[in-house]
Amino acid sequence: MKVAICGAGISGLALAHRMHAHGWDVVVLERARGPREQGYMIDFFGPGFDAAEAMGLLPALHERAHPIDEATYVDAAGRTTGHLTFARFAAAEDDRLLSLLRSELEAVLRAQLPAAVDLRFGAGVADVRERTGGVDVGLADGTRLGADLLVGADGIHSTVRRLVFGEEHRYLRYLGFHTAAFQFDDPVVEEATRHRVCLTDTPQRQMGVYGLGRGRVAAFTVHRTPDPTLPADARTAVQEEYRSLGWLVPRVLAACPPSSEVFYDQVAQIEMPRWSRGRVTLLGDACAAVSLLAGQGASLGLGGAYVLAEAIACAQTVEAGLERYERTWRPVATDRQEVGRRAARWFLPASRRQVLLRRAFLRLGGLPGMDRLIAAAIAGNRAPVVAEPAAR
Repeated sequence: MKVAICGAGISGLALAHRMHAHGWDVVVLERARGPREQGYMIDFFGPGFDAAEAMGLLPALHERAHPIDEATYVDAAGRTTGHLTFARFAAAEDDRLLSLLRSELEAVLRAQLPAAVDLRFGAGVADVRERTGGVDVGLADGTRLGADLLVGADGIHSTVRRLVFGEEHRYLRYLGFHTAAFQFDDPVVEEATRHRVCLTDTPQRQMGVYGLGRGRVAAFTVHRTPDPTLPADARTAVQEEYRSLGWLVPRVLAACPPSSEVFYDQVAQIEMPRWSRGRVTLLGDACAAVSLLAGQGASLGLGGAYVLAEAIACAQTVEAGLERYERTWRPVATDRQEVGRRAARWFLPASRRQVLLRRAFLRLGGLPGMDRLIAAAIAGNRAPVVAEPAAR
């Protein structure tokens, strides 16, 4: 049996691991010419952490993890206005939490990919023809590939979803924000933000900065806008949108790299009535993007890949496995999407009054038991389903 996986991100690479482990012939098709280095620092916990442990990836992930002590909110002068202690949040997750860049998680998955997996960069999907018992995939270079199963793990702007299920506008829910992420070198900023995530305590727009060590810095931005249209020049858009912020922001904006090195996108979710059609299915952000506001996107991508592979391995037919995958995983994704929609108000306050309310809420974090309540609000419901298919 052969599976073609479109997308060499977290979901696609994790699925390649598991499908190969179950004896499938695996080819991964990635339209980018090589691995992408852009992306956020993530707090990796939940179902993806459980799946990574089951796959034996935790030692390599621990080596890549960054020691983050706290998330600190700062005003225009750099004074602390509130904070969340990571140790308390980690304790609420039974210390099953790592902070690392999305690109680093992808790098670990790539490095441990079995040699038999055919990973092709620069291989975009151009068309999909469904046939009895399989699919015929046309590639951008004119060649064709036959497979027993095609998985679209190609992100929120999925090509496979568009070709098989219809245009993006039918499924995308824009949440009213734009976001960007980039890295740069600045020893001064790196030292000021070392071992902590520093966030501007501002309404309408926010910048987060964290030191990665050796003078390297990662930054992310998010701002409210009713217009989902993406700018032609990401670097210029970021510099213009955030230039009014104080603290270290002017220095960060001056160091912003060219647009080709800046990740920039809408903050949105994908909602679909069905994830599969015939021998084509979708995975991760392609079918159930939860958004930056919900968090755990990487965790759900890895966890969902694990559940999909195990569901197929446990089923009598591929179609039965796809049905089992969706029945098991859809409630988990739906819960996180609801968390994301609820989080919009406190994640980025719309007014000065809401900023003050968030400060008051964060001060409650020092009270007994409040840290677990805050962690629960951020993490949502626990999803032990990652281990269930394997156990069966």
